[in-house]
Amino acid sequence: MKLRTLPLTLALMTAFAGSAQAQSLATLYEAAKKHDATYKSAQSQYKAAQAKADQARALLRPSAGLGGNLSESSLSNLSNAVGSGEFGTGSLSLNASHPLYRPANQITFQQGLKQEDLAQAQLNAAEQELMVRTSQTYFDVLTAQESLNFVQAQKSAVSEQLAAAKRNFEVGTATITDTREAQARFDLVIAQEIAAENDLQVKRLALDQTVGTAQIKPLGLQAEADIARLHSGTVDSWVAQSEASNTSLAQARIALEVAQLEIDKAKAALKPTADLNASFGMTRYRNGAITQPNTNVATIGVAFNMPLYTGQASQNRILETVALQDKARNELEAAQRNVAQATRTAFYGVQSGLSQIKALQAAEASSQSALDANKLGYQVGVRINIDVLNSQSQLFQTKRDLAKARHDVLMGQLRLRQSSGTLQDADLQAVSGLLQK
Repeated sequence: MKLRTLPLTLALMTAFAGSAQAQSLATLYEAAKKHDATYKSAQSQYKAAQAKADQARALLRPSAGLGGNLSESSLSNLSNAVGSGEFGTGSLSLNASHPLYRPANQITFQQGLKQEDLAQAQLNAAEQELMVRTSQTYFDVLTAQESLNFVQAQKSAVSEQLAAAKRNFEVGTATITDTREAQARFDLVIAQEIAAENDLQVKRLALDQTVGTAQIKPLGLQAEADIARLHSGTVDSWVAQSEASNTSLAQARIALEVAQLEIDKAKAALKPTADLNASFGMTRYRNGAITQPNTNVATIGVAFNMPLYTGQASQNRILETVALQDKARNELEAAQRNVAQATRTAFYGVQSGLSQIKALQAAEASSQSALDANKLGYQVGVRINIDVLNSQSQLFQTKRDLAKARHDVLMGQLRLRQSSGTLQDADLQAVSGLLQK
């Protein structure tokens, strides 16, 4: 019996060989950060928000301007009462202003800082989303590759069973039915192999597009990797963490704070403003008359403005901002509920996945025992060929399901950390530690 299972073992060993030039998940994520357009867009948005905040800060600072004018005139007086000639005028002025009391400017500055915080939260969300997206395409390739490997190993095993059925038919120890059943199963596996190859090609293209590198060979998951060690805590602790750190909630909270400041800005439109203004001007005349002396003028003063009536525009603006604040508050409440639900779903999904892995591991051992028993029974004549073929199919299906379940659990753990807002580079490094070296 050991000799008959040797081809299956060799097929599996051959299928999983050749990962010497493969790349780890952490390495590919660093490549994706330099290539992904969505993440780079978030980086640009953050830089723009920083510049916007500096623009708002400028509203609290003094401003100054320099102006000048130079003109030439030609006078022809036909009566010669005054005379004719060329005249020139030059003037230079320096104007400066400093806001003394402008509450709307102070609020705009505070909003600029909040917008910068919002862009930071959006950048963090984009970074975590890129981690999950890169990991998903990475494990999609691994799942497709292992599925193809198992199909090819199954094809080798079915081919062996088909050859045995033909030999037994030739010597008269089996019927033509055994040969036809084995041939039908072999043809089915060929079709499955074609589908698996196509699926792998599509998954590889998706990974190549994500990281910007062609012909990537991901490292496979270690056979004895302790996936459960990355999972800890209770569902309540994860929900509490998501309430404090989730990037979507952070954005919703900042949006509410901005809406509250917008109300204050609308109310500030009804308040007076005061600015300190200063100017200095010089005017010079060339060939001017005695009535046009050169002058220097310096001025300093305070400009005051008090809005008295705006046609109800300011009052209605306040009503608008109050309604928008209620909208932002309701959106925050909805986001809190959605994040809590998503966190619970991710947590229980990981727990369920870990239990499924244990069940599939037990099923794999049972399927292998069933296959060995059916092969032995076929040799002694108490089992028919279809029993062996069905056992082989069940074993390889279980192996595919187990490989996918292991990948899904790792992805579930990453999504759980994303939902809680704690996903970072160290988590990808931890996952990479479970991959083959």
